[in-house]
Amino acid sequence: IAAFDCTTGTLHRYDPADKHLKLVASRRIPEVLMPVIQSIPVGKGIAGAAAARKAPVEICNLQTDTSGVAKPGAKQTQVQGSLAVPVLDGGRLCGTLGIGKMVPYDFTEEEKNRLMKLAEDVSRSLLPG
Repeated sequence: IAAFDCTTGTLHRYDPADKHLKLVASRRIPEVLMPVIQSIPVGKGIAGAAAARKAPVEICNLQTDTSGVAKPGAKQTQVQGSLAVPVLDGGRLCGTLGIGKMVPYDFTEEEKNRLMKLAEDVSRSLLPG
């Protein structure tokens, strides 16, 4: 989170049994949202979209976004610049890693690549067994 000058972050593990992302760790997520982000269906919200696409999903300003990717409750984070990437082991989905800034922000390709590399490193700890 700090390496990207962000204030919020989440790490989810993919559960193939129900095709949901299960929260493993978070930072500075409002308590009211914790029940909502505990289990996210693949394809829903920013993290779910990153998991489904197996590619980074970015929103420059979550507070004014009208793309429909972010769920309405996500605005309660007060986050504006948001980036979620899949955690992959090769091509296999292991989870998602997300970060957010409190200002509108377009993440650079270099930042997206850095977060993807971090996510790849994290994949080993999310693999079963």
